[in-house]
Amino acid sequence: MLRFPRSYFLCAALAACATVALYAGAGVAKSTAQWNLLDIAGEGSIALMAGAWFVIVIGSRPPGRTTELLAAGLAGLMLGALADCLDEFFKVGAWHHLIESGSALAGMACLTGGLLYWRKEQLALTQHMQKRERLFRDHRSLDHLTQVADADYLRDQLRIEYERGQGDCSILMLDIDGFHLVNRDFGQREGDRVLQAVTHLLLLNLRSTDLLCRYAGDRFAVLLPNTAPETAQALGHQLRRAIGSLRHHTLHTGQPLMPTARYAFRSVDAEPPLLLKELNRALERRMPFEQDTDAAGGVAVAI
Repeated sequence: MLRFPRSYFLCAALAACATVALYAGAGVAKSTAQWNLLDIAGEGSIALMAGAWFVIVIGSRPPGRTTELLAAGLAGLMLGALADCLDEFFKVGAWHHLIESGSALAGMACLTGGLLYWRKEQLALTQHMQKRERLFRDHRSLDHLTQVADADYLRDQLRIEYERGQGDCSILMLDIDGFHLVNRDFGQREGDRVLQAVTHLLLLNLRSTDLLCRYAGDRFAVLLPNTAPETAQALGHQLRRAIGSLRHHTLHTGQPLMPTARYAFRSVDAEPPLLLKELNRALERRMPFEQDTDAAGGVAVAI
């Protein structure tokens, strides 16, 4: 929840107290026999709910014109319902209709304006999210083992980025070295556990806007929107070191496995089939672009 703006709450609370004081001071209290309990319950509930919605709005939205209009509208409805409810307890003159109806009408006008501005906000947000539709993943395009996007989904998103051609977009591909030895020596189930562990590790080191995919087997791809190749290279180095620091203990013997990886990267400036072909070829050639001597090991390849 956002920081609670006390000024909004204080103004609404003071207006409610002033309304109660006005009716109590200017009116004559009715006997309990004159009370209409059904009206009291209904009108009081409307006032309480409008007040609760008022608190929710000002506590969950950032300051601004939309929030102010929504809050003012709900406060007006609350005061109108409160005045209507107080009319059940006090005999007052005809002036109470002005307070009751005026507050409600002003509240409805402000609330309508706030909803119109809120609609504009939602349309802008929807347009923005449509540009990043990869964040709403199609469950049919998920890799069932790692629960990240699969190669088909990656190709679709590469196509979108290539055709859009706006801003920097890079792709990073990582390959686990000697992964077939894990399957051979410890079985496919253990190999699956290694892939799942690597997936979680990669997700922890990526931004929320990045798209991680299991491209094939032990090969992963990361689509990096608004990212220059130099930044993609630095991220690839970071991810390679993270994988190199992983100590995965086998399920039955507890033997630690220490995987290493290499990566290739480039801008999304070619058709997806050609782009992926060149990245895969670069990884298979193992032509070093930079070779680190740290414990993580691995090779980085630039195209």
